[in-house]
Amino acid sequence: MNFSFDNLPKEGLHEECGVFGIYSDGTINPAYACYNGLLALQHRGQESCGIAVSDDGVMNYHKDMGLVSEVFNNSILDSLSGQMAVSHVRYSTAGGSVLENAQPLVMRYIKGTLAVAHNGNLTNAVEIRKELEKRGAIFQTTIDSEVICYMIARERINSGSAEKAVVEAVKNLEGAYSLLVMSPTKLIAARDPHGFRPLCMGKYNNSYVFASESCALDACGAEYVRDIEPGEIVVVDKDGIKSIMPKKKCNKSLCVFEYIYFARTDSFIDGISVYEARKQAGRILAREFPVEADLVIGVPESGIDAAIGYAEESGIPYEKGIVKNSYIGRTFIKPSQKERMKSVRIKLNPIGDMIKGKRVVVIDDSIVRGTTVDRITNMLRGAGAKEVHMRISSPPFMWPCYYGTDIPSREELIAVNHTVEEICKLSGADSLGYLPADSLDEMLGYKCNGCYCDACFSGNYPAPITKLTLKGKERGGMNFDKNKKCASKEEE
Repeated sequence: MNFSFDNLPKEGLHEECGVFGIYSDGTINPAYACYNGLLALQHRGQESCGIAVSDDGVMNYHKDMGLVSEVFNNSILDSLSGQMAVSHVRYSTAGGSVLENAQPLVMRYIKGTLAVAHNGNLTNAVEIRKELEKRGAIFQTTIDSEVICYMIARERINSGSAEKAVVEAVKNLEGAYSLLVMSPTKLIAARDPHGFRPLCMGKYNNSYVFASESCALDACGAEYVRDIEPGEIVVVDKDGIKSIMPKKKCNKSLCVFEYIYFARTDSFIDGISVYEARKQAGRILAREFPVEADLVIGVPESGIDAAIGYAEESGIPYEKGIVKNSYIGRTFIKPSQKERMKSVRIKLNPIGDMIKGKRVVVIDDSIVRGTTVDRITNMLRGAGAKEVHMRISSPPFMWPCYYGTDIPSREELIAVNHTVEEICKLSGADSLGYLPADSLDEMLGYKCNGCYCDACFSGNYPAPITKLTLKGKERGGMNFDKNKKCASKEEE
């Protein structure tokens, strides 16, 4: 392994990716719509971004490392003319952080050109890639999204249409994928049978828009229509829109951490408000772990909504006790533990007059490795806090994720190796409470009845994981949730 700052362990979790696509009726510019959509999805990936457009079948694209506002300007957007477009913001959960891995991937093959934007991780990508390489395939990237491109291209040679190629290709894919596929004449959206990653559809006049989150629809002026169903494939072309439903049906297994952390607070995912889910997590924490305190504060950004819920339930006043530097991204790191500790005060800073002499309840979204578990506590005590009571709006992480979140191996997870009491001591807090794992249904307002993936908390994995995918992570003790297996219509 080559030395890189990116190889150093980081505390906290990182976003997966965000996708946005549009088939325009001519009343909205696809490139500018994608730009606005990607700005709204920037929280899902800050390493690279890109936009690909089709102009009567001729595809042009631009992508680069960096934030959306850094990569694109008016001149570049004006050069990307066409009738439809797909776009992407990326954080690497598989493959390195290099330009070659930036999306959308644009592939030229015997049937024309394909552009693909993918959110999620395939659990059988390594096996498929090895099989393709044995047959002479040459890969230009190290990401599983290119495997998807090859599978679609291979099926398209013998299929009568691009959507039939997608239907056949996804039959061989395991794991998480929310896909946007652009052929010369069609825009195709697909979601994996478990619905691990979000994908929704909107409409602007007669233009159809697809996005990872509903907040991106709002950003381009589109009206939310509905979420894409697990296993569904939606096709838009000059004749309109059609849906292809899967022959096999799975119970929905959306990543529950979308509600806890990943998604933007103003989004609705599968009909559930992210904001309300986070507030409800705070209410549950207040009931489960009450404490005498003077104020409740949240760690920006995802801890704030839960803190409001905690304050409402407990009657303890909510205050803005920590200020976040908006110009420092979620992926901001430093090359050493000492430097990372210093960087906390660059990214987050307490409001001293509000904290001094107070008993403080502080809400954060998670504790992962615990390498910097004491950073918030020390910062608040340094600002004069009399007591610090830490509440976490997620259950303890006990298992790695294989579906697109960079939760590390079991031996790196602090909750696997330490009790709550030990973690509390390491954090320097006066008390510590996690969201109970059995309260996730309540957090979602009982609208879901277990229709989410909580494998990182429970070890129950809805989709199989291959031996090669397990390599480098904990192999033993995993459970596959039999209730979340796919069933054919005949079996139903």
